[in-house]
Amino acid sequence: MTTTRTVSTPPRNAPDALLLGFARALRAAGLPVTADREAGYLEAVAVVGLDDEAATFWAGRATLCSSRDDIARYDQVFATWFTHRLPGSPTVTPQAPPVQQASLEEYGGEGDGDRDAELLRATASATEVLRHRDVAQMSPAEKAALTALFGSLRRPDPRRRASRRREWHRGEIDARRTLRRQLQRMGEPGRLEWRRRGTRSRRVVMLVDVSGSMSSYADSLLRLAHRWSVGRTNVEVFTMGTRLTHVTRAMRQRDPERALIAAGDVVPDWSGGTRLGESLKAFLDRWGQRGMARGAVVVIFSDGWERGGVDLLDEQMRRLRSLAHRVVWVNPHRGKAGYQPIQQGIVAALPHCDDLVAGHSLRTFDALAEVVEHA
Repeated sequence: MTTTRTVSTPPRNAPDALLLGFARALRAAGLPVTADREAGYLEAVAVVGLDDEAATFWAGRATLCSSRDDIARYDQVFATWFTHRLPGSPTVTPQAPPVQQASLEEYGGEGDGDRDAELLRATASATEVLRHRDVAQMSPAEKAALTALFGSLRRPDPRRRASRRREWHRGEIDARRTLRRQLQRMGEPGRLEWRRRGTRSRRVVMLVDVSGSMSSYADSLLRLAHRWSVGRTNVEVFTMGTRLTHVTRAMRQRDPERALIAAGDVVPDWSGGTRLGESLKAFLDRWGQRGMARGAVVVIFSDGWERGGVDLLDEQMRRLRSLAHRVVWVNPHRGKAGYQPIQQGIVAALPHCDDLVAGHSLRTFDALAEVVEHA
């Protein structure tokens, strides 16, 4: 008796939905999948046929991967996404990077306190090394371990003086409260009441460059933006490329992976060109001039490569500097040996910036938080 194996296949009217879902899963995994690459992937699969899993696999590799570092994550997501969904050749099984583990026997037993302490120190040392590594040079396994460390980053909360005053033990005399207390004592003199101006949180605006030259840092920078903005109403997040996109609503989702997926769905220009001047103009015309940039700490994450003219960038940076309380430019190459700010975008923007800081590792992200905190 012959047993027929039944393989579930997607509906014939939903191949694009299946492929686009796979592309979004890759974007959530950190690959810089743009709308143009999605379109190219759909066209390639239409040529080779969706029923050929091997051809679908290689079509995706050719159209959705932009560097060698993307291949391992692509293989893993493909194997997970298309399991039991496509008939054809065997499912691709990615090789996970080896992870060094210590056996319980090696460190167990009595009198092994020194070894346990050494193991803890080694683990802490490995974490500290990871915090200092350039995120663009990490392996997929290191990037996966890095995502768990974003929760340890500090969340800056710059303050500004409020217009209202509150009770305090020193400052200026509160004449009304002093007089009211005297009336309660039937005119008998007593101690003076004092007040001072309170403080309020200052708005932070994050402008993240997601162009092709920043693609290796975009995932980490958006995770940083999520860390700063989740659960807060005084942090605004935008992405810049060939156009400006407001992604604050996506960044305020509690789960970072869902937040990045939501941001990927609304950003149309991942790994595209860079039009910093036009993006800043769009921000200032629609949001900044109306109040979002007024008195705010504006943090720009970009390497300074400008596709358009620098005259427009210079003009818009001058406008931004006149509105913002402080302008901080974060360049991932700033902390590297031999770096010189010679890119035309940096040269045009630098005179209008208060700070030029590095932004290529978790350690530099903590240093950036310190700068914003005391802005």
